[in-house]
Amino acid sequence: MTSTSTTTERTGSGLALLAVLMPAILVTVTASDMVVLMLPTIGAEFGATEAELAWVVTGFLLVFSVGIPLYGRISDRVSLRRLFAFALVTYAVGSLICALAPSLLVLVTGRIVTGIGAAAIPVLSIIAVTRLLPPERRGVGIGVVSAGAGIGTAAGPAVGGGVGQLLGWPALFWIMLVVSLLLLPAALRVLPDESPAGQGRLDLPGGILLGFGAGLVLFGMTQAQVNGFSAPLSWGSLLVAVAALVLFGWRTVRVEQPFVPPALFSNRVYRTGILVAFLAMIVNLGGLVFVPLLVVEVNGLTPGEGALVMIPAGISVALLSPLIGRLADRVGTRPMVLTGLTLIGVFSLWLSSFTDGSSVIPAGVGVLGLSIGFILVMTTIIGAAAGELPPEQAGVGLGILQGAQFLGAGTGPAVFGVLVSARQQSGSDAFNPFYSDHDGSAYSDVFLAMAGLVVLTLIVASRMRPAAAPSAAPVKEASGVQ
Repeated sequence: MTSTSTTTERTGSGLALLAVLMPAILVTVTASDMVVLMLPTIGAEFGATEAELAWVVTGFLLVFSVGIPLYGRISDRVSLRRLFAFALVTYAVGSLICALAPSLLVLVTGRIVTGIGAAAIPVLSIIAVTRLLPPERRGVGIGVVSAGAGIGTAAGPAVGGGVGQLLGWPALFWIMLVVSLLLLPAALRVLPDESPAGQGRLDLPGGILLGFGAGLVLFGMTQAQVNGFSAPLSWGSLLVAVAALVLFGWRTVRVEQPFVPPALFSNRVYRTGILVAFLAMIVNLGGLVFVPLLVVEVNGLTPGEGALVMIPAGISVALLSPLIGRLADRVGTRPMVLTGLTLIGVFSLWLSSFTDGSSVIPAGVGVLGLSIGFILVMTTIIGAAAGELPPEQAGVGLGILQGAQFLGAGTGPAVFGVLVSARQQSGSDAFNPFYSDHDGSAYSDVFLAMAGLVVLTLIVASRMRPAAAPSAAPVKEASGVQ
């Protein structure tokens, strides 16, 4: 295997590699929800309705969630350098379109183009770490890359609210354009240009069915956030999505070389990790979206001031993620994941119970605990998947895992948004008896629902036990024990 050691010697040190990957993933993940707090301003400028404005976020997330597994599969055939360069250039072009957008339609188009480029970065970053770093450094490498994703997720509303209020919303996209162009020559320098020896032909119809189904799930959820699940566009999209995913499953077991090899799911840790990642991301992004909305709408803060609540969470994630990657190698996957989920559940209850006063400190503490718990879960799951999947399945396997994670990112705000709207219309007090502020009762109920979902996720994660090693029997025979 010329593989890891020689490749890293040719492409630069592991430190140089991580110095490119972390900011790349930070910028692209930040872009997913950085405009949330600026949507009212954008709507006022373009005279757009709430349903039309939703496409500024939905357009990006649709192609983002669809593209991740596709890039993972393509990475088994095309070099990391070429894919990464394509992603950064596409991201830059999309950012330029958004910055200059004269209408909402052009802005949404730019967001879609941006999402096409951004979708490649998370999965390619993890694949680069697993291929180019030696095994003893992968845990830390995955932790560093996960820190970029965690900071980006937490920083999205903060960057959008702060910079957008200070310089205007187009400045967000000018910043992303400059950063992506600065990263391009560095990525060309540190990433290898060798094309992996992909086995067999690519099952393009299977990939299209998977992407189509995932995209329609996300579209149906976002439509439900605006119009409710009873809207034909919402339930109709979800119905067609189910049909597409059923066809994808049928094709997977029928064709000789499917887009996703069925053997991929024979590993219990991996298949359980996909579901845990999806559910945990629903809760995490629900908190990261609705806590800023809570402090703006209930506490009366401006978007810029509300963004400050997210800063401690981002700093903590940056500091802890590399340590978590190293710790997971020693402690094991299941204990780390269960600990992280417990933290998420505890701080979801905290947000539901103690954010009813005039101070925003409880909200900041809640987001901090939520973010630490989530990065504990995701860094561990990604590291376990990268370590256990065989090389020929690593690209598509990591793509499916991260696709599930970001599909949860789109599902969480949509589902909880419907709950917030329903509770606000009802005008009733919070279900949580510890919460006394009538104005924020809908948000308290959302955080309580998040805690309930964490309980379900803990039950799922408790099955995350690796299969028993088959080496016991030969040892007994050798020692004469029958």
